[in-house]
Amino acid sequence: MRTAIRNARRLVIKVGSALVTNNGAGLDPNAIGDWARQIAALREQGREVVLVSSGAIAAGMQRLGWKERPAETHALQAAAAVGQMSLAQAYEGAFHDYSLHTAQLLLTHEDMSDRLRYLNARATLSTLLSLGVVPIINENDTVVTDEIKFGDNDTLGALVANLIEADALIILTDQQGLYTADPRRDPEATLISEGQAEDRRYEAMAGGAGTGISRGGMITKIRAAQRAAHSGAHTLIASGREQDPLLRLAAGEVLGTLLYASSSPMAARKQWLADHLQLAGRLTLDAGAVRALRGGASLLPVGVKQVEGEFTRGSAVACCNEQGEEIARGLSNYSSSEARRIAGHPSSDIESLLGYSEEPELIHRDNLVLR
Repeated sequence: MRTAIRNARRLVIKVGSALVTNNGAGLDPNAIGDWARQIAALREQGREVVLVSSGAIAAGMQRLGWKERPAETHALQAAAAVGQMSLAQAYEGAFHDYSLHTAQLLLTHEDMSDRLRYLNARATLSTLLSLGVVPIINENDTVVTDEIKFGDNDTLGALVANLIEADALIILTDQQGLYTADPRRDPEATLISEGQAEDRRYEAMAGGAGTGISRGGMITKIRAAQRAAHSGAHTLIASGREQDPLLRLAAGEVLGTLLYASSSPMAARKQWLADHLQLAGRLTLDAGAVRALRGGASLLPVGVKQVEGEFTRGSAVACCNEQGEEIARGLSNYSSSEARRIAGHPSSDIESLLGYSEEPELIHRDNLVLR
């Protein structure tokens, strides 16, 4: 599978806060300059590169003299606003040394969940790449709230990989890769060189949460690999403190952990649907409806036992079995109030119940993805 990385033409590279800020000491110009050098070399090889960089909040904390990450949202937003200026300037200066232009994109979950904004973001990134520009992406921490935040830039990196249909996602961290157990606690832990991104056993092997500077941890990287696999992107997790890690990984060297996508890529629209982080509602299905969905059918209202949440037509909702497990998600053809009225009824009753009939399906199979 390392051959697939060597042949990858479009890469998303994510670097964490601990690397960007030298463990919270402030922006590390030497590290940033070194990544610019390596990315410039990758560009010379004919590869397209998008960089997802953490560090705005950590950089702002350093400039404001804060020793600990604040818990209050407004304080985090203020730190991000201060730090984002430094971060953008540092990258622009570093890439200028290699005659490369950069562009800054700040995203929230709303940009990815709204179909039109999602398509606009994809078009913008595609245009920037065609112009030879290096897009630098971060979560828009200056306005983000708990309801719309990605939560970590590993997740954001995976969503961007799906957005632009990248060949590979490279996550640089302060660890060597994925281990069989947390190496900080278990001296017997061994590095996993390669495995399937969809292998759920890896979640149990992940260590705890990230440091006081970062928000992630190995678990977010594993879940990012699972998300990136939706579009067929392979994920590499490796130490950013190695010599020339980007160039070595892109050359196919056995370094860090490769979590490869083993299943066929989803259609683009279903990738977008699968990547929703927040869902507007929840439908509980009977056993017959669960079997029908897994067999490739649409969801009919007769198979719905309960409707939870308030949502409008076209909203993304979870489809759960009677044990509460999400087995699919899709775009509802009806609002929550309408869905409650037609739940448990055959499609032939929709017009008499509502006074009209938009569609015979509550969720059409083309707008539904299994989990």
